[in-house]
Amino acid sequence: MACKKDTPTMPETLLVTGAAGQLGRLALDHLATIHRGPIVAGTRDPARLADLAARGIEARRLDFDDAASLAEGFRGVDRALIVSTDALGQPGRRLAQHRAAVEAAAKAGVRYLAYTSMPNPAPGSPVVFAGDHHGTEEAIRASGLPHTILRVSWYQENLLASLPGILASGVWASAAGDGRVAYVAREDAARAAAAALAMGPGVTGTLDVTGPRGWSVAEMAALLTRLLGRAIQVAALDDAALAAGLAAHGVPPVMVPVIVSFDRNTREGRMPAPTDVVARLTGTAPRTLEAFFESQKATFAAAA
Repeated sequence: MACKKDTPTMPETLLVTGAAGQLGRLALDHLATIHRGPIVAGTRDPARLADLAARGIEARRLDFDDAASLAEGFRGVDRALIVSTDALGQPGRRLAQHRAAVEAAAKAGVRYLAYTSMPNPAPGSPVVFAGDHHGTEEAIRASGLPHTILRVSWYQENLLASLPGILASGVWASAAGDGRVAYVAREDAARAAAAALAMGPGVTGTLDVTGPRGWSVAEMAALLTRLLGRAIQVAALDDAALAAGLAAHGVPPVMVPVIVSFDRNTREGRMPAPTDVVARLTGTAPRTLEAFFESQKATFAAAA
């Protein structure tokens, strides 16, 4: 009896959108270490990723506002990571972009999608852009494609925007109450996203991507006090007082309601509890907030 030879299977082509952005580039770099097949980097401006050609990664123009570029960008792709865009200035634009990308991916024959969402974007969330993520999640589910929705907690790095001022004044003004946030390192979120894309249908569903511990503002202030040897006091404010303080300190008007909504969201207990998703997907535990603060100690000391 003649033996039937197995037909070699071609490695799947994986795409990362927003590959010139911070999360997208980190995810792409990690993906290149764990996936041996073709990798495509999608971006509005491929010239920004000219260095990738030497690594065998194809850079394609992929503009979520341009249907033709979406059709061409997803061509021949088996799995795609859709990194949420930063189009927050015009209400409804980001959701329209995401829906267009999901539709184009499905039409192009993409067989699996991963998406970087936000924590708990269900209706009722006070976060001003939660509807963009909820609508995108609904579009992905409606597509019928196997998918993984990665609800990424707030980044540890986001704290760097406000901490210098807090350290200089010695006062952390907050409307977050006793709510806790399991801040995650951007690098860990990127590694988790790349791992999910590499695994594809082997990991599906909705996953909370968090750091290893939830922190209240009071606990973070105490941690900084121990680290720097200088007292950081918490000023508990209501939403209106926080908004007024942010405006008085020159925070751009478009960002004031965003920051206030974050604190309200935390105060209402809407942030997820810590999970083991990063370790489960990547095999490596996520960075702790203590380690992040320690890495920034010289910068914090200068600000204080």
